[in-house]
Parts: sequence; structure tokens; C-alpha cells
Amino acid sequence: MGALKIPFSRARHFQAVRSSLRNFPVVALVGPRQSGKTTLAKELAAAAKGKTHWYDLENPVDAAGLAEPALTLPGLGGLVVIDEIQRSPELFPLLRVLSDRKPLPARYLVLGSASGELFRQSSESLAGRIRFHELPGFSLQEIGGVDWERLWRRGGFPKSYLAGGELSSFQWRESFIETFLERDIPNLGLRLPAPQMRRFWIMAAHYHGQLWNSSEIGRSLGMSDKTMLHHLQVLEQTFMVRLLPPWHENLGKRLVKAPKFYLRDSGLFHALLGLRDKQAIMRHPKLGASWEGFALEEVLKICGSRNAYFWATHGGAELDLLVNDGNTRLGFEFKFSPAPAVTKSMHVAMRDLKLQRLAVVYPGEKKFPLTEKIDAVPLASLGDWI
Repeated sequence: MGALKIPFSRARHFQAVRSSLRNFPVVALVGPRQSGKTTLAKELAAAAKGKTHWYDLENPVDAAGLAEPALTLPGLGGLVVIDEIQRSPELFPLLRVLSDRKPLPARYLVLGSASGELFRQSSESLAGRIRFHELPGFSLQEIGGVDWERLWRRGGFPKSYLAGGELSSFQWRESFIETFLERDIPNLGLRLPAPQMRRFWIMAAHYHGQLWNSSEIGRSLGMSDKTMLHHLQVLEQTFMVRLLPPWHENLGKRLVKAPKFYLRDSGLFHALLGLRDKQAIMRHPKLGASWEGFALEEVLKICGSRNAYFWATHGGAELDLLVNDGNTRLGFEFKFSPAPAVTKSMHVAMRDLKLQRLAVVYPGEKKFPLTEKIDAVPLASLGDWI
């Protein structure tokens, strides 16, 4: 693949996917709708050596072109891009056969907006042959850390962040929610009533940053625990929400075992609560939770989510985020305060979890030590601290 000038916002993802295409016959680029997957795939196709073949399975013409994939795909060389592949899961067994050819005449870049089906199909058919890369919305590092407030208010979806004004950004997010409920979920083969799903999503937004309790939410909405779990799985598998698991370790203390719930995009969270601008956000009781979820996602975009947990005891000690990769344990607390201070919980977490360091992430401009191993860290400086 040749050199190509990539917009600053996607350069890191571009390089990662291009590297994966060199080493794996199949690369899956997954992420929420409207996060920029198709745009990034077009950049990769433009930089690819040799011929590129493109199939968008939401396009009837392209879908017709793959009506007989066993006849069409084996004859293609170069880079083959298949967009919205979750619409045709029967392609995965065929891709397994094609990826085992020697020499390999083609590489396959598949794009998907639903993780659950993609992971299930690939684990059955493409184990060892496929590499997954998640493309979220814009991150603080990608925009250069200059305007974190705008990213917080509007979220990371490119069309929301880049909108000409606050109102147009808010209207785009409202439209996204409606389209997601009324078109995207049915297109994924999920038969859920849009009004019911919307009520669930709005109710769930009020639990942002809290322990998840299906029974409590179900009682409020008149729905069963089974229905609650199903709705939650749909939002999780479409990259809309995150369930952060608790950290369990034999510390001789009773630990909280329920996961914490977050909406992954701060802009969608604000839209679901009807918060149109900064003033509305600053006045809302969920201000602290909004900051926590936003800053937590920024940490996970740097560190990854595989080794991420929260920690809480029934005695009241807690830590918003623990990143444990086996060699290093980092702790994170998220405080919307101009002058964060050390708390008793932080000292307990440092001792009980044997943390190397702890960052108190706040919306300030200067990094400064709170203790020998605890620092107050501006959000824009996270990458340097980690």
C-alpha cells in the first residue's frame, strides 16, 4: 500500500488497520454507526496497491453483486471491502476458505456496526485468520486536545463534533437516535418496538455512571428482567453503552459485584437528557456523571478496555477505573472540580490494589502532585501521564 496523507483525526487508526491487512487475510473494522468506518475504508482503498473491489451490503446493487458469493469472491484479487457484513453472516465460512489459499490473491476488509454477531461468526469460522479493530468516534488525542469542551458537549461522532453550531449538532444527535431506533436496529434483524426501546434508553441514561440494576429499571418501565437484559445487550453490541466490570480480588473485603453502566458517547448522553448546550449541562444533576463517563472513555481509547475495571467495597471505598495489564496497575478518579483533593478512598485503593500510580482527572490546565504517587491530571494531558 502506498503513502497517502490522512486527515489528522484518523491517522492512528489508518496505520493500525493497514498494518493488520499486511499480517491477516481478514480485518474487521467495527464500531458504531456514523463513526467514520466507511470513510476510513475509502482512505485505505485509495492507498492500496492493485485493484480494489467494494461491496456495500446496504446498497441493493452491491448486494445483488454478491448474490452468489461463492462464484464472485474467489475470482477477486487485491483488496476486497465488504461494508455492513453483519447483514450477510453466511459470508464468514466462505471467507475462511478464501483466506487459506496459498498464495493469497486478496485481502478482505469487512466493516460492521454490530459486534455481537461479528464476533460469534468470526470465532466459529475465522479463528486465527481475522484481526478486529474498533473505530470509535473522535478522541481527545485525535483532535489535538485543544477543544475538549466541544468534544465533551457534542460527543465524538464526526458529524456531531464538526457541526456548524450547537443547535445543528444537537439536532444531528436527535436524528441519529431516531434513525438508530427506527431503522438501524431492525436492519440488524432485531425486532424491538422503537418507542419501547427509546423509553428504555432514556431511563438507562439516568443510570449513567451507576451500578446497573435490571430489576429496578424494569419495575419503572413495567418490563421483565429478561426484556431489560435483551435491550441492554442490543445497545452494548451496537457500541452504544459500556458495562464496566468490577475488579474482584481476595482482599478480605466484601466487594461490589454488579457492573457500572455508561453511555459511551457523551454527546448522545446529553441528547437523551435534553441538554442542548454547556449551560444546561453545567446545571444538571448528572454533571459529575457526564464528566466521569467522558473522561473514562478517553482513558480507554488510550489503554484499551480489555483490562479495565472499577472497584468498590460495601464499606464505601471505591475507584472509578482500574487498568491492570498484569505488569502495571494504574488507578483513575474523575472529578469535575477546579481543585481536586485526595480522599480516603484514594488512599485505600492505593494500598489495597497496590497501585503504581493514581490520576485524578479534572478539567483544569496544570498537572500537579497530590501525594508522592497521586497526581491531579488535566484531561488534555492524559496521554502524557499514561
